[in-house]
Amino acid sequence: MKVVKIIAIILLIAFVGIQFMPVDRNQSDSVPKTDFMLVNDVPSDVKDKLQASCYDCHSNNTQYPWYNKVQPVAWFLEGHIKEGKAELNFNMWDSLSSRRKASKLRSIIKQIENSEMPLDSYTLIHKKAAFSEEEIQQVVKYMENLKDSL
Repeated sequence: MKVVKIIAIILLIAFVGIQFMPVDRNQSDSVPKTDFMLVNDVPSDVKDKLQASCYDCHSNNTQYPWYNKVQPVAWFLEGHIKEGKAELNFNMWDSLSSRRKASKLRSIIKQIENSEMPLDSYTLIHKKAAFSEEEIQQVVKYMENLKDSL
């Protein structure tokens, strides 16, 4: 019993200790001129859906939930955000070549149609981020038209 108590105290101290480890936050006060929404004529319903479902992980400005202040959750979230931005950063859209944009649009369409994006771990807590069938059709149609216009 004494060993269990010692282990519990050590774990508690470690948990409290990691709370003081800083995390780089993905937040910016400005929207660059290369942002997807600024360079494309995005209908408001599609724009709202992309903001709710994609921009937290695929832009330079994440709207953090309260639990991001708790470690190790903050590390988990930052890992997802860094991965997401490495794959696609909507804020840097206009800096991509037309060929790269077309490739990204094909990928976006495929992942939304296959319910691969947004991640289940994200929509579990952010219910508004999940796509309805109608929203899938709207966003996919817009993305296909945009791809065809490149």
